[in-house]
Amino acid sequence: MKKTTRRSFLKTTALGVGALALAKPGISLAKRALNSVSDSGSDINLKRFPTYCEVCFWKCAGWTHLDGNGEVQKVIGNDDDPNCNGRLCPRGTGGVGQYSDNDRLKRPMIRTGERGSGEFKEVSWSEAIDYVAQKMSAIKEKHGAESLALFQHGSGGDHFKHLYKAFGSKNITKPSFAQCLGPREVGFINTFGAGLSSPEPTDLRNTDCLVLIGNHLGENMHNGHVQEMSDAIDRGASIITVDPRFSTAASKSKFWLPIKPATDIALLLAWINVIITEELYDKDYVARYTYGFEQLKAHVQDKTPEWAYGITTLNPNDIRKTAREMAKAAPAVIIHPGRHVTWYGDDTQRLRAMAILNALLGSWGRRGGFYFPEKLKVPDYPSAKYPKPKWTWKDIDPEKYKLAPLSVSNQIIDASLPEADEEHKIRGWFVVGTNLIKTIPNRENTIKAINELEFIGVVDTMPAEIVKYADVVFPECSYLERYDMLRVSQHREPNIALRMPAKKPKWDSKPAWWMAREIGLKLGLNDYYRWSNIEEMLDWQLSQAGTSLAEMKTVGVKNYPRPYNDMYLRYGEDMEFNTNTGKIELYSTEMAAMGYDPLPNYTKHDDPDYGYYRLIYGRAPMHTFGRTANNPNLTDLMDENNVWVNPKVATEFGLSNNQKVWLKNQDGVVSSFPIKVRITERIGLHSVYMVHGFGHNNPKLTRAHGRGASDSELITRVKVDPIMGGTGMRENFVTFLTEKPIKMEVKS
Repeated sequence: MKKTTRRSFLKTTALGVGALALAKPGISLAKRALNSVSDSGSDINLKRFPTYCEVCFWKCAGWTHLDGNGEVQKVIGNDDDPNCNGRLCPRGTGGVGQYSDNDRLKRPMIRTGERGSGEFKEVSWSEAIDYVAQKMSAIKEKHGAESLALFQHGSGGDHFKHLYKAFGSKNITKPSFAQCLGPREVGFINTFGAGLSSPEPTDLRNTDCLVLIGNHLGENMHNGHVQEMSDAIDRGASIITVDPRFSTAASKSKFWLPIKPATDIALLLAWINVIITEELYDKDYVARYTYGFEQLKAHVQDKTPEWAYGITTLNPNDIRKTAREMAKAAPAVIIHPGRHVTWYGDDTQRLRAMAILNALLGSWGRRGGFYFPEKLKVPDYPSAKYPKPKWTWKDIDPEKYKLAPLSVSNQIIDASLPEADEEHKIRGWFVVGTNLIKTIPNRENTIKAINELEFIGVVDTMPAEIVKYADVVFPECSYLERYDMLRVSQHREPNIALRMPAKKPKWDSKPAWWMAREIGLKLGLNDYYRWSNIEEMLDWQLSQAGTSLAEMKTVGVKNYPRPYNDMYLRYGEDMEFNTNTGKIELYSTEMAAMGYDPLPNYTKHDDPDYGYYRLIYGRAPMHTFGRTANNPNLTDLMDENNVWVNPKVATEFGLSNNQKVWLKNQDGVVSSFPIKVRITERIGLHSVYMVHGFGHNNPKLTRAHGRGASDSELITRVKVDPIMGGTGMRENFVTFLTEKPIKMEVKS
């Protein structure tokens, strides 16, 4: 078999599966974006400003370059940044498109028509600030500050988080918890006493075996990790990919296990069975650091590969071979937990099984497994103490989601519905940098909650679907035009990064820090804003970190020495974990105490009806969800999604390549826009696949409107994780309509 090189892997992941057949008009823009991933050293006359990327959560640090005319020419990586090592992915280099997009929100607006109509009038900033302050004050006086909730994502949300806490509300939520990574954090916390956060402390550059379970690393551009994975491939590390789709990662793997969807826990339990029965586990590590091994051993005694075969359709020999492959590499092995893990409603238990498998192989805290990250402690600027709220999200329903460490966005939405409990009812929202119409499943429920609100404000750079439902719209300037909070992220060594404006904000857009501060001052919260501008705040914080704003403007990133040599466990070292027993809990005492299964169990999930196929969605290397679907640089690389269909399924429906179809789900909901068919053997018989983030229905997004189909629109069935509230979204099934539907069908 031909060896996969680092160069070929990066080329594949940068351009997407099959290189996306980029021979089309506009290719020159795509080439320019991809060719500017590093500084050639020939641009010495360009003026540069430090930034960190806002196109995805990885927040790679870089430099914004202006040409001789003062125009933004390119964004490149900062060589000193451990998140990117001087290289940006296609999304990062395409960030210039966010700045130049003429579809951006340009001026503050107040609603004039019905919610959802998109009818607004432009107003001055002082009018918009007064409007918001009056609404917030009225709700506080009538219902209490706690009745206001904040939905936030991205850097801008941090400024509104401070405003909300100062105002008296801790009902603050990030949809990314319940819709993305929450089960992973809860599963690992209840095993190792610690979550993973971001960037995940996976020691990919030293691993000898990487196991990816439904994890599209390489298509989802986790920049530093993709680079480390490429290095691991060059070193000869083996990759095991479990996925019903032949993904980019699968094409680089020693083993590809095309599992039947929704059966992953059965495979994990069978792997654990093999590791224990064949005594392949790290005996010293398990004896020294873990609790509950005997309970686990008894639990998986009958969970053999033959048992799993009847569930997963995977050959028992392949299950044994892959288990032995992991054990051979241990402890330099990573059963990667992934990031978007809200699939089937039992996701915390699936992630618990992954954590347990890592523990048996001794990879937690070991070189080539999971390292212990370090993070710099930077104090907040001095201000008054936050008031204590009378109630928080935890009081909405204390018996629900008892192990959720953060607020659950769908619970906040439910607390906003007409039938919600009056004592803990949410009356107003601010939505900052997150398009709830696309990100939250069960769209009808979200809109019903919005229509009940006394106030909803939206802060965004683009006219996303949520904007149409706002009472007031605040246009945020792009990340290339603003200061923000310092990026203080965990890594092998502590580090900080600065974002500063390279240009003045276009039109009448403003940075979120300015908006939040102006609202705060109008509300009389002066003691929480003792700084006159963000530069003053940042300079004070940086002085506490032994540097200054002036220095950071020059270097962009500052790395600090790790204070202790404790990145990995030393052989024979004693360690107390932050669990009830002080051990790695194979048997979770906390979950048992809360009434949940202390050991993971497989539960059967629904299969599709005849003629329907499980809807699987994923990412593309040049797009971040729906946030970039209108970006002029990135739509040049990919301007719509398609639906992957197995050839046998295509034959049954009489489908052909590039044929436009509408997708109809099990509840009769039909996609608003058609999607092109891609016939490929890279998807199994039970599923179809599409990239998430397309099918926008706001005509003001001129490049994204009507391009492809929206998977979010078709996700009407949600399996909620009872442990932490994660919204399992892969229990939806679709069929094909070859003619444009006259009207949407909805089952009674």
